[in-house]
Amino acid sequence: MVDTGPGGGPEPDWVSRMADEVIEAAERRSPGRPIVCASGLSPSGPIHLGNLREVMTPHLVADEIRRRGHAVEHLVSWDDYDRFRRVPAGIDPAWAEHVGKPLSEVPAPTGSPFANWAEHFKAPMIAALTDLGVPYRGISQSEMYTSGAYRDQVLLAMRERARIDTILGRFRTKKKHVPENDDEDGADEDRVAGREYYPFKPYCGACGRDDTTITAYDDDTTEMTYTCACGSSETVLLRDFTRGKLVWKVDWPMRWAYEGVHFEPSGVDHSSPGSSYQVGGLIVDEVFGGEAPIGPMYAFVGITGQAKMSSSRGSVPTPGDALEILEVPVLRWLFARRRPNQAIKVAFDQELHRLYDEWDALERKVAAGTAGGIEVTGHVRAVTTAEGDLPRTAQPVAYRTLASVVDITAGDPAQLERILAGLDATPDGARPRLDKAAHWVASYMPDEAHTRLRSEPDTEFLAGLDDQEREAVAMLRDHLTDDWSLDGLTTLVYGVPKKQAGLPLDVKPTDELKAAQRRFFVVVYRLLVGADTGPRLPTLLLAAGPERVRYLLGGPAPVS
Repeated sequence: MVDTGPGGGPEPDWVSRMADEVIEAAERRSPGRPIVCASGLSPSGPIHLGNLREVMTPHLVADEIRRRGHAVEHLVSWDDYDRFRRVPAGIDPAWAEHVGKPLSEVPAPTGSPFANWAEHFKAPMIAALTDLGVPYRGISQSEMYTSGAYRDQVLLAMRERARIDTILGRFRTKKKHVPENDDEDGADEDRVAGREYYPFKPYCGACGRDDTTITAYDDDTTEMTYTCACGSSETVLLRDFTRGKLVWKVDWPMRWAYEGVHFEPSGVDHSSPGSSYQVGGLIVDEVFGGEAPIGPMYAFVGITGQAKMSSSRGSVPTPGDALEILEVPVLRWLFARRRPNQAIKVAFDQELHRLYDEWDALERKVAAGTAGGIEVTGHVRAVTTAEGDLPRTAQPVAYRTLASVVDITAGDPAQLERILAGLDATPDGARPRLDKAAHWVASYMPDEAHTRLRSEPDTEFLAGLDDQEREAVAMLRDHLTDDWSLDGLTTLVYGVPKKQAGLPLDVKPTDELKAAQRRFFVVVYRLLVGADTGPRLPTLLLAAGPERVRYLLGGPAPVS
């Protein structure tokens, strides 16, 4: 179990309980052998951020098992021998000529340095998993099939095709088959009346596509004849033929048996009655002599701020996109703190600030020894793996503060250094969070949320202030540098209306006092940014600097 150290634990979470179950199953099924956790990803296009749960769930469980001293391996199967199904948006329509070919034999998009389509879309995911501290053994299904590694399994499935057909028949309906997702072989259940069922799909030797139909097969000799929609026909010996693959609902359980998988979660689409997981459990048992892995259902990952992202990117968000705005521990924490069947939302909009506020509050509680056991356990999984510590920001200034500062200063290095000094931080100490916030401001901050300080005082607005407002502005201006820090400025801006009302600074605010504070804030925002609202006022003051603030509040012009 995770060693949470002094203070809050250890206390078992969903990862610990699932690791218990997996260890027990592995000791029963294959004592003395390494425990195997597995994931599967299809590089048919950009690998969606939601697919990260397919990897992070077994990673967290494998990592817990490894922390306990057990030998464990996390496999990631790249389904790069799947068919190319469609041309994604933004790709030259000429790529339609490759529909039906294996992903590993489709040319990479124009300008890519990679050898083929699959490698092009695998690369960003590989980089993201490295950043996230996820060790794994990658398995190319193209390499496995074309090398003949699965030869015996393919021949077995063909011999047992009637049994497989019977299993699939238990779940067939009269409805047209719809693939469970775009990455599956949608033809694996199709049953044409009067035609024998075959669980293998050849890729055509002439055109390279899988628009093929097996017309004859001999179990004794393994002689197989197929025709293709392109008009070609070929007769081969399947024992020597490696240009094809098992259909999805046979391929998946075959791999469970071949790799000895003990744990592999799946999405809700795979876990419903009659789905791949249920059917696969029967096929792995009755055909391949194996046992289905522990396979909890995981819920989908939602995205907030998708509209902004889509308009700027034209594509779905990837793990790499998330890591441009989220630190590694925070993204890991999102997956560690929620059970697999609980939905997760990754924020690309201003909800991201709230997430970081929660994370920073947890960090403070852990440091103070006041966090609960489950909180400490989740924190440990976020900031470390069995291999060691993960990179963290040494001086974690609030994310919303950094975003405001970067926005107001337009990222000017000298200005950033000056402001961060007032926050007891340096640019290097505030990284990588500073860079994540800067990327968020540049790519995802709503246009209407950007803040631009006025270049000159609003003399007309200043002249229209009543006596109480004029007094409040003067108090702020005169006491601005009494304590030039975020805490000091916070005390000042909330304290001006208290002083005007003759109240002590530590008085508990009433509704009347809160209303007076809001009126005062509107006046200051109007003078500084020409709007009724903006970033948190203390942050805005700190970012603008005392000379600029005094000038916009009716004081002397800054000395150039």
